[in-house]
Amino acid sequence: MIHEKTAALLNEQINRELYSAYLYWDMSHYFEFNGLDGFANWYMVQAQEERDHALILYRYLVDNNINVELMDIEQPNRQYNSILDVLNTALHHEKYITESIEHIYTEAFKQRDLRTMEFLNWFIKEQTEEETNANNMISKMENFGNDSQGLYLLNQEFAKRQYKKPDFE
Repeated sequence: MIHEKTAALLNEQINRELYSAYLYWDMSHYFEFNGLDGFANWYMVQAQEERDHALILYRYLVDNNINVELMDIEQPNRQYNSILDVLNTALHHEKYITESIEHIYTEAFKQRDLRTMEFLNWFIKEQTEEETNANNMISKMENFGNDSQGLYLLNQEFAKRQYKKPDFE
């Protein structure tokens, strides 16, 4: 059985994942507005993934007969100064989400909630991938994005990203 505190943390995580989607939509808009449709695409796909993460959490709670309380989603209020500012903001946010998932896992461990620990293993693996992607984007931008040709090629690379439903198993 899922402990009440763990269930509350999972419910809060739904809100964090939906905020993540909003944040990435905001970043996508920044790039769209600045003529970088490939970067915009990358973050729009990212927003879709975050929405799916919220749905996975929602389904887990409902399937375990836990009442889900949907909360207000904070509006992203970012004014970005550069492409690297956006990329670094994304990395910082992914680290925050990783800490949040790890906190829930720790609470589940304290409660000996093996079911939730097993459930969260997928999210822990996913966060490793999210942080790696964010770090790679920063490295690519730092190494290749400082001239128009390099930025153009990065934009083309990021335009190729396609949404695929998470393989949650």
